[in-house]
Amino acid sequence: MTLTPSILATAYRLACFLFLRVIPSPILQSVIPALLSLYLLSVSLSSKPARGNANPAAAVIFSLKTPSRVIKMTNIAINSLLFVCFLDLSISPYFDDAGDVVFSRIGALSDSSAKVLVRYPKLNETIHLVWRESRPNTAWSKGPTLVLEEENDWVDTVTLSGLWPSTNYEYALAGTNSSLLAYPASPLSFRTFPDPNLSNGNSHFRFVASSCILPNFPYAPLQSRRIKGFDLLADYLFPSQNVVNATYGHNTTEAPQPDPQSKHSLPASFLLFLGDFIYADIPIYFGNHRDNFRRLYRRNYQSPSFKKIYERLPLFQIYDDHEFLNNYAGAGNDSIQPYPGASDAFQIYSGRANPSPPSSTKSLDHVPAYFDFRYGDVAFFVLDTRRYRSFPTDSSEEKTMLGEDQLSRLLTWLGKANNTATFKFIVSSVPLTSLWGHDAQYDSWAGFVNEKNTLLNALHTVPNVFVLSGDRHEFAAIQFAAPAESTFAVTEFSTSPLSMFYIPFYRTLSMQSSETITKTHTKEVIYNASTDATAAATPEDKATISSEGVASDTGSESAMIEESEPVVFKTEFITEEVPKEQVFKYIPDGNYKWSSIEIDTRDSQRPTLKLEVVIDGKPSYHYEVVGKPVNLQQSTALGAFVTSNMKDILKKIGMQPSKWF
Repeated sequence: MTLTPSILATAYRLACFLFLRVIPSPILQSVIPALLSLYLLSVSLSSKPARGNANPAAAVIFSLKTPSRVIKMTNIAINSLLFVCFLDLSISPYFDDAGDVVFSRIGALSDSSAKVLVRYPKLNETIHLVWRESRPNTAWSKGPTLVLEEENDWVDTVTLSGLWPSTNYEYALAGTNSSLLAYPASPLSFRTFPDPNLSNGNSHFRFVASSCILPNFPYAPLQSRRIKGFDLLADYLFPSQNVVNATYGHNTTEAPQPDPQSKHSLPASFLLFLGDFIYADIPIYFGNHRDNFRRLYRRNYQSPSFKKIYERLPLFQIYDDHEFLNNYAGAGNDSIQPYPGASDAFQIYSGRANPSPPSSTKSLDHVPAYFDFRYGDVAFFVLDTRRYRSFPTDSSEEKTMLGEDQLSRLLTWLGKANNTATFKFIVSSVPLTSLWGHDAQYDSWAGFVNEKNTLLNALHTVPNVFVLSGDRHEFAAIQFAAPAESTFAVTEFSTSPLSMFYIPFYRTLSMQSSETITKTHTKEVIYNASTDATAAATPEDKATISSEGVASDTGSESAMIEESEPVVFKTEFITEEVPKEQVFKYIPDGNYKWSSIEIDTRDSQRPTLKLEVVIDGKPSYHYEVVGKPVNLQQSTALGAFVTSNMKDILKKIGMQPSKWF
């Protein structure tokens, strides 16, 4: 009985450490109060007085019974402080309402438009956007009026249209009398995407991809609004900027100037956030009411860490399970809880700022959350992997993750992108690979074998396809082998969390699949016809073969073949079994992860992708691949050939070339 309080106190402290610093599991949410209650009960029932003097350090670490009043008070303080920290992480999302948060950000961009999301609560006047090109002596233009109503949590999303491709703009908010509002303190900037109809590519840009954030995790006292991953991302992405306050009607704003000490000369064009922007069920699920979900979105937007990102970087966003519940499956039924309240909050704070659904979806009885967009000659399709997915208990032959309509639209998009885009990105909130174990065997694409095979069969017919995913709180790069000579391999980069837990020591990712495919590839050798001997051919050999087909002495294996004998190149066919899926890089550790991807298609014969994986703020892995050349369809985009001076002339006579594309 004497050791019982110490054992319970040690277990309690260990559980608190795991909850606060390793994983905020709902299981620990229940275990911690139970352990503390049992510890206090055991202390009250233990009447045997302490004897002797225990080692002070051991007495504090293990809450040993001791006659020392100082040590007793120290243990009480430690256990009480741990419980306060536990309560802070658990219930602060409920009490931190963030109802007064004011913010604005850029959502979907194209070559001719920009979506702007604004929250400005409880204003007693009508406000509208004002915008202009980011260059000296440019007058402001009045933009759309914002409809800010309590029903939509004082949020509205509007579209600026008729913009020029590849042009810097800035915007602010103005009131009824055309004076700028207090927020933003200075105009917010954005740059439109290039014209996707250009015939020769010429794209050179960078974007960032990641998922999964929870404020103040790993936990630190008095930091409830901090999201450290965004702090690190801001340090990584942005140089200092020279921004001058502007007054509506006066041309006093200067364009942001790059810092010569910046880590990257190529600025990021946007952030792809792949899900779990909020954790509605961790540490505590507060219920299905829409206000519980809205509060969590507001809480993230009030974070000064996130503000460093959303005011300077466009955001494309899709949900995953924790915007609803862990491992959520909607089965195409929007009445299933908690979809109504959770979807309402997502649409207000994210969905409406994404690219608008294609006009062909108007025939559907709902607005889809999946979407596609272009940056120059690079195409993206962002999947909704939750709303339509079958339940895990459904028949495997009939299970779907995407639903019939989304899958059909994805395959149609892939067919169009085949000849109109150099690189194609499929964005999935959950991994395509089946190599992760544990719950990924039914929650990722591993649990949807038939539909996955259908998708992969299509992807293998298109060059330069990459899959971007998150969810697993680890980084892995996986290759799906091409099943035939005429097909193409597919590569997946799975990156998360941006700011959340990872679990040390426990690994579920297999390095390769047990399923293999038969690959036949060719190997060139130097063949001696008189002796029937072969030797490996090197690039140097190819360069030194004379017009008569005789190899000179290059110091390679081919030098063993006499020059006097007839020597020719010969192709050998080699057949081997290779894993269908194989990991070529795995980084499991780190609370803060993102992938920075640079695309360069300016050389149409050598389109390149460069990947930089950043772990806890430090670059940890680099990968570069040269894609297949793609003969893009020709363009008739007139705006691509209009100079800047000509733009001004056309504007003065009321013509907008951006509408011609």
